Amino acid sequence: MASAGLSIDEQKAVERFRQEVAEPSMTKLVILDFWAEWCGPCKALAPVLEKVAAEYADKGVVLAKVNVDEEQFIAAQFQVRSIPTVYALFQGQPVADLTSARSESQLKSVLDQLLEKLPIQPGGEAAQPQQDIAPLLAMGEDVLAAGDGERAAGIFSQIAEIAPDNAEAHSGLIRALALAGRLEEAESVLGALPPELAADPQIDRARAALEVARDKPDEGELAKLRAAAEADPGNMEAQFAFANAAFAAGEQDAAAETLLGMITADREWNEGAARTKLLQMFELIGLEDPWVAAMRRRLSTILFG
Repeated sequence: MASAGLSIDEQKAVERFRQEVAEPSMTKLVILDFWAEWCGPCKALAPVLEKVAAEYADKGVVLAKVNVDEEQFIAAQFQVRSIPTVYALFQGQPVADLTSARSESQLKSVLDQLLEKLPIQPGGEAAQPQQDIAPLLAMGEDVLAAGDGERAAGIFSQIAEIAPDNAEAHSGLIRALALAGRLEEAESVLGALPPELAADPQIDRARAALEVARDKPDEGELAKLRAAAEADPGNMEAQFAFANAAFAAGEQDAAAETLLGMITADREWNEGAARTKLLQMFELIGLEDPWVAAMRRRLSTILFG
């Protein structure tokens, strides 16, 4: 299984998570228990979880345990801050936080409610299993957002093997390879996609990211464009050229500030090119990203304030 960009320990952690949590959750309700040997409350809770999971096994419930000392990489992706932390997962997605359910009756009550709503048949077969590996996808996006293209590529390549029809996984892989400067590999992944995946909007996002990566300037070129923009703030062509280059080079703050300044000065320049470029940046980074949300508020203030 591909593991580019991951350490050996991280690769093993992702593989264990795939086998013990992600794959079983496709057809069953997985109780995911984050614990540690030194944690007294964890040891007190463990027998309760084991007993209830055994009693509910014929209803499609299984128990998976993550030792936070040995699986720090996985625990970090779930943003575990204290233990015990217990989640219920179905088809790769957290569907409930079970941490506060410390007694058998509390845990059974929550499980009964979940089993009424989820399409799990007796024996643990899901009515409509989906290849939706949400925690792993979130893990890859977090690593990608942190700027580590190599590690993100390793994560997304594993997800793409687990769920080959998942457009988001292939999009993440292409974007990660582009960020890591592995443009030929990114082109190869993009070119190998079947038509139905290639037409997905997630892949449009990857194409745009790859196009930006192709335009990445070297340090000397970026320095010249920066100097030209600083020397003549009223030169829209110079400002726009620098904004494009800055974003391609990973300087999204500088790019956004330059484009916002252009919009403030003349929002209609070149048929609104600065605003169009800024919106393209937002889509590439992700509309749910906090940085994008903040910049969108600033753009709205300029346009409508």
